Amino acid sequence: MATTHLTSAASSISAKRFTSFEGLRASNAVRVSSFSPLKQNVLSLRSFRSLVVKAATTVAPKYTSLKPLGDRVLVKIKTAEEKTSGGILLPTAAQSKPQAGEIVAVGEGHAVGKNKVEFSVKTGTQVVYSKYAGTEVEFDGSNHLILKEDDIVGILETDDVKDMKPLNDRVLIKVAVAEEKTAGGLYLTDASKEKPSIGTVIAVGPGPLDEEGKRKQLSVAPGNTVLYSKYAGNDFKGTDGSEYIALRVSDVMAILS
Repeated sequence: MATTHLTSAASSISAKRFTSFEGLRASNAVRVSSFSPLKQNVLSLRSFRSLVVKAATTVAPKYTSLKPLGDRVLVKIKTAEEKTSGGILLPTAAQSKPQAGEIVAVGEGHAVGKNKVEFSVKTGTQVVYSKYAGTEVEFDGSNHLILKEDDIVGILETDDVKDMKPLNDRVLIKVAVAEEKTAGGLYLTDASKEKPSIGTVIAVGPGPLDEEGKRKQLSVAPGNTVLYSKYAGNDFKGTDGSEYIALRVSDVMAILS
């Protein structure tokens, strides 16, 4: 049974080997004077009246083993934070859903053409996964997620997101700092600062697989300054307060120089 995650704009993961993460956010559009604005569709709350939030599937205690199939993996979800950084207890509704966990089981893999593709992760690997990916199950007294390997964003090798290793066709970008002033010199509040869709590539994945099961090189490289699509990817915050985003290379629109 698939689980729909409806959370606040910020997700915090702060434990050993995990850094702090911010949830998906709406980035403001990049202003290009040569384009005419398009009429935007407006969604009302009525559009979401039929949306149903489903709880995790509970696996009965009589089942002691759960083996994912194909290219799926089983991730033990990190426990959500119960307190704020100031020590205030959070109600269940306010606790943010984590986007990280530990691989506890992997499937047998899959084949591309005549070649069998090896998993990029193994049991014990600490990973970050896409926010709305997979099916949540309660197994052996803990919450787990069954998801495809392609839904894993990257591997956490240290407690700092800047050291994350992207997988497949994903890239890790350090987001450019938002402007502090308007063109007229007025200081902007945090709420009114324009969120940039520009950043510097920090790390890239090994690339997607072609029809023969070989990796294709990505079109961007570490050090490139790029323009990326708004609403794309997953947002994170590093230990130094810098903002990062991990997204698929197809969401990168241009290289700036």
